[in-house]
Amino acid sequence: MQLAWENSQLLKFQSGSSQGQFPLTQNVTVVEGGTAILTCRVDQNDNTSLQWSNPAQQTLYFDDKKALRDNRIELVRASWHELSISVSDVSLSDEGQYTCSLFTMPVKTSKAYLTVLGVPEKPQISGFSSPVMEGDLMQLTCKTSGSKPAADIRWFKNDKEIKDVKYLKEEDANRKTFTVSSTLDFRVDRSDDGVAVICRVDHESLNATPQVAMQVLEIHYTPSVKIIPSTPFPQEGQPLILTCESKGKPLPEPVLWTKDGGELPDPDRMVVSGRELNILFLNKTDNGTYRCEATNTIGQSSAEYVLIVHDVPNTLLPTTIIPSLTTATVTTTVAITTSPTTSATTSSIRDPNALAGQTGPDHALIGGIVAVVVFVTLCSIFLLGRYLARHKGTYLTNEAKGAEDAPDADTAIINAEGSQVNAEEKKEYFI
Repeated sequence: MQLAWENSQLLKFQSGSSQGQFPLTQNVTVVEGGTAILTCRVDQNDNTSLQWSNPAQQTLYFDDKKALRDNRIELVRASWHELSISVSDVSLSDEGQYTCSLFTMPVKTSKAYLTVLGVPEKPQISGFSSPVMEGDLMQLTCKTSGSKPAADIRWFKNDKEIKDVKYLKEEDANRKTFTVSSTLDFRVDRSDDGVAVICRVDHESLNATPQVAMQVLEIHYTPSVKIIPSTPFPQEGQPLILTCESKGKPLPEPVLWTKDGGELPDPDRMVVSGRELNILFLNKTDNGTYRCEATNTIGQSSAEYVLIVHDVPNTLLPTTIIPSLTTATVTTTVAITTSPTTSATTSSIRDPNALAGQTGPDHALIGGIVAVVVFVTLCSIFLLGRYLARHKGTYLTNEAKGAEDAPDADTAIINAEGSQVNAEEKKEYFI
């Protein structure tokens, strides 16, 4: 009956304070260990007393007078219109319904429910044993206790949430808080090595700052091997470095180099330094299959590289052999006789190897031009020789004409000048 009456009074207050004097309260939520403020207000009060009572109906304050000896409870404000008190270091046992009473006839009351949030403990991750072998199934469990209401647990791997997890909620012995656990199952591979797995606990008591636990995974796996050449086009006479890039956990060290299934044939020229095989200069005998082998405690792996040594390309510009005359002889003979004789003999012998192996329109064009130049030169020499021979023959003929009856050279010249009329008859030309 009393509870029904209080509820009816509360409904009257909620329907409007204009129907009379009613105390006004509000529910309070506080984190365990915090401080709760309970306030009761009356809009219209004709000097009527106000009182706060705890869930056990023990009076805490009557107006400004403290009734319960509890050092955690203090008066905040007391007047005819308001009575406010504080409860510090709130515990879970303080949770419940508090009553503000206005001593009118009849007494009017208002209820305020104090909710105490249980803060979850820092989560712990269990089930991890280091190291884990690649391909093994891992089961991690994250657990937290003392939350009220029950906390929420979420899993993340590389900042990506994992949804497929198991969730379990259990009530603690005090029957007020909860222990929550979540289990994550997954099969690991080498990409999980060094990955941080995070368990995050969300709860309203944490003020949007979740509690987290982290576990960094250590995964052991067999090596992976790759051979990287220093040049994609190895050439004869050049150096070559083959790098054996190996990854594994634990790290394989050192690596083993072989050629065609056996040891390296020339250790003086093929030097192994760490993971590198350095061939100082290449030749065709280096052709073959080179193998790099890496081993750790988990297993073994290898890679192969087929070496083909290429010839050094001819980097010289293409040359053109110009046909030339290896021998060119020009002979001009002038005879001072009545029947002059001029002979010109031209012979040219081409180098039989001059045009060997040379083909193409450019070579033919150059050869033609050179031939024309040589021909024009020979013709010029021939015509010049003939011109000189003709003039010298004329001179000699004139001099001889006057010397027929002359006792000396001077007389011969005078006789020659006097005989100009018949000069043409005694001229001789060398043809």
